[in-house]
Amino acid sequence: MTEATETFVDNAAWAALDGKGATPRLSVLIPTYRDDPSALLKALDERGVDAEIVLLDDGGGDADLTRRMAARLEKLKLPARLIVLSPNEGRAKGRNRLAKHARGRHLLFLDSDMLPDPKDFLTRWAAVAADDVAVAFGGFTLDQTPRRPEHELHRSMALKSDCTPAPERAREPEKHVFTSNLLVRRDVFETIGFDEGFAGWGWEDVEWAMRVVRFHPILHIDNSATHLGLDTASALAAKYEQSAANFARVVAGHREVVSAYPSYKAAKALKVAPLRGVWRPGLKAFALNEAAPTPLRAFALRLYRAALYSDAV
Repeated sequence: MTEATETFVDNAAWAALDGKGATPRLSVLIPTYRDDPSALLKALDERGVDAEIVLLDDGGGDADLTRRMAARLEKLKLPARLIVLSPNEGRAKGRNRLAKHARGRHLLFLDSDMLPDPKDFLTRWAAVAADDVAVAFGGFTLDQTPRRPEHELHRSMALKSDCTPAPERAREPEKHVFTSNLLVRRDVFETIGFDEGFAGWGWEDVEWAMRVVRFHPILHIDNSATHLGLDTASALAAKYEQSAANFARVVAGHREVVSAYPSYKAAKALKVAPLRGVWRPGLKAFALNEAAPTPLRAFALRLYRAALYSDAV
């Protein structure tokens, strides 16, 4: 396997903090792969917050985008570092790498296609960090996400299962953890990092939370960010197909937990259904049919995902 190489771009505030030998309270860690995080970086640049930003260009290979990200970092008031990586490492390895560059006691993981909802988003997170909590998730919404016809299926599914208020998330704290808006104390992450055996999309954050919750409480709060990066139906189906191996990895390590999840129960029920290879493609085809009603398409895509996962249960 090719060893990854790093190059760095630090802004003036990062260098100045280095010169003082100081460390910030909060490190904001953002991996990106061929996405422009400029809107997020601009929204995070709050005055008076004891924080830094570390951005990872995870082998995107787009030189123009890398230059734009570097130029944006130079304008930030907050200390900021851009890590340019080659080749791509993926979601789990990339976030573990980001944590190694962070200097704060608390790490705030954000996806590059997020946008804070409250104007004092980072200030609120700094206050949570000041209470020295071990792990906290702030939630996400679609409040600022533009409505596009090709994204209606993903919007419907996300609103039903992912965009939930803190009291509801707290009932199953490990299930509702995503790296899109996640605060972790450094010593917790140094003890329990992301499992780099996960590949591609899906489940590495929930599996991480399953391990963490054995030793630390997971706090759920309402300090949300909008997920801007909704997928088309075909892209979402491809992610589900890609996630099947990751789901199998979760089942192998945490069957006692995941067996209570609706996705597992549905997969278990479909495992005994005959001729899966015949009707499973039909579910996908119906879900991709934009002329069909969105609620029925969402139901079909959930069944398709469960049929994919049935091999793991």
